[in-house]
Amino acid sequence: MKISIIIPTFNNFSYLKLCIDSIIKNSEFKHEIIIHLNGEDKITENYLLNKNLLYTKSDINIGLCSGVNLASQKSTQSYIMYSHDDMYFLPGWDNHLINEINNLKTKFFYLSLTHISYMPMHKGDLQHIHFDCGKDLNDFNEKKLLDNYSAFKFRDLQGSHWAPHVVHKDLWNKIGGFSEEFNPGFASDPALNMKLWNCGVRIFKGISKSRVYHFGSITTRKNKDIIRNNGKKTFLLKWQITVEFFVKHYLKRGTTYFSPLTEPNKSLIYYFDYLFSKIKYHYTKLFK
Repeated sequence: MKISIIIPTFNNFSYLKLCIDSIIKNSEFKHEIIIHLNGEDKITENYLLNKNLLYTKSDINIGLCSGVNLASQKSTQSYIMYSHDDMYFLPGWDNHLINEINNLKTKFFYLSLTHISYMPMHKGDLQHIHFDCGKDLNDFNEKKLLDNYSAFKFRDLQGSHWAPHVVHKDLWNKIGGFSEEFNPGFASDPALNMKLWNCGVRIFKGISKSRVYHFGSITTRKNKDIIRNNGKKTFLLKWQITVEFFVKHYLKRGTTYFSPLTEPNKSLIYYFDYLFSKIKYHYTKLFK
């Protein structure tokens, strides 16, 4: 089984090269790598040509969502994976992922890889393995990472909504990929999950043994002039609930995975959070 791995990039050649090299070096199968170049980038384009890799490009930065959607049109495989360009794929990532896909025996799933990161992504972060192998390329310790990445005990997570993630191409095409009103990309993942939920997907699973190291938002850290979209506001106005409500009550984010999701448990907390979502929606709509 092969996967189309789609990676949008913007002014980030060194990290993209490391990401591609890690896929080639640490995969058990030869996958299809497709890059989208967001803006003029001759150095990266020449590298891709020399590597004989598929790519699409745009004269300007059209955003993550549009870039991934454009690149996905070149996919020739049955499964589409989206990845950031500042990730390092660890040995065995694809073997564990493909075993999971084969065991599911359905197209209706959304699977994410597990992050190892140098620091918690947010306060109380229980969704990532925290192990410092460098916050950027200048202090990245590849040997330390490769010597230790498989030793950490972790669990399959319920409610995954992060990249790298993989879906069946039939499902990807059915929902139209990413919603491009979320460009340049903030909150695009939960928006994708919402569309998948509405199509009947109930398996949103983080695979504990399929791992990547993530430097964390390198593109936005390096390029301070990138305009951040208010993705949470867009999500709220589109779906009439907050992102937080969706990932808490629908996806049950961060809990241990035991089985496919069911409809939300409509407890007192659910109705309290739902009321807050509706108040926020009407307020935002009124003063947008």
